[in-house]
Amino acid sequence: MTFVPDRYAYPTVSAGPTTPLPAMVRQHFTVAHEAVNAQAIAWSDYVGRILDAPVSRSQVEHGFRGDLDACVLPDMIYLDSRTDRLIQARTGARISRDSMRDFVFHVAVHGMLETHVKQGLHTRSTQFVPGILALDMAQPMRMVRPTGTRTLAFFLPRAMVESEIADAQSIHGRVIAFSSLSASPIPDLLFALCHQLSSMPAEEAATSIRTCADLILGAFGKQHDLSLRTRNAARQAIQIQVRNHVQANLHNARLSPESIMERFTITRPTLYRMFEEEGGLVTYIRNCRLWASAVDLVRQPDVAAVQVGYSFGFGSASDFSRAFRRAFGVAPQEYRAHQFRME
Repeated sequence: MTFVPDRYAYPTVSAGPTTPLPAMVRQHFTVAHEAVNAQAIAWSDYVGRILDAPVSRSQVEHGFRGDLDACVLPDMIYLDSRTDRLIQARTGARISRDSMRDFVFHVAVHGMLETHVKQGLHTRSTQFVPGILALDMAQPMRMVRPTGTRTLAFFLPRAMVESEIADAQSIHGRVIAFSSLSASPIPDLLFALCHQLSSMPAEEAATSIRTCADLILGAFGKQHDLSLRTRNAARQAIQIQVRNHVQANLHNARLSPESIMERFTITRPTLYRMFEEEGGLVTYIRNCRLWASAVDLVRQPDVAAVQVGYSFGFGSASDFSRAFRRAFGVAPQEYRAHQFRME
């Protein structure tokens, strides 16, 4: 894989000898700072490494909006692009001149993609139904974005896709709807990537991107014979959602395994297996509440320790004190005093 952080260097994943990459590299590109008549040209130059992106007279006269955020992992790339309407293509001539042979999976968050591919006769894949469009970059295609569009794209190496999907080249131009059983876990993860990725630590962001990529590959594989990798990815996706739900509801007295089973429609044994390494979900919730209460004891010195315990669902001062002492070795009041002495 190569990553060249030049101004107009479109991120790529490619085969061959490489310099080791960090676990994940973030990059932002925008044409907003260009002169109006140079914005579309700047965008075309940027993507020109792998795509033909013709510039229209109107785009030169009136300007062009183009922003792109990239997360470059050692073996895949995730892109989030926001553009005005445009056309971009890979022709046979273009394919013969470069080494780009990845598969790319597109999701239109806003707007629409209209993509023409050639497999025998011309066919058309559109995003009228929310879903995922697969493209083989070793085959010709022409994509039209007739409106302003926000598009997510996962660039995955050919070997990765071919190891998971038999006859992988046949998925070129195919769309799988989110309403299909195999794709149903994906929209929630994509929503989190759209709205939370910029604030995620690098390791968490990389895990979320990989989980989404695994689910996408599974959705394009045999939908009724999910591989172990896909099942694990689906379980991890739900586990991420459950963890986020727990963190957001630590003050909610109704937070319990029962409320989570109802919220996520999963069985008690499945839920326990997800948190087996944590001692089970009940233990995980209690430990999260104890850590949060320790933070609040210091952050809110004027609030009585017992009130902090009540706010995190502990039923009595003695219950809170015993649980806190088991976790931290001291009573809540002692912990607070010790923290202030250390400042």
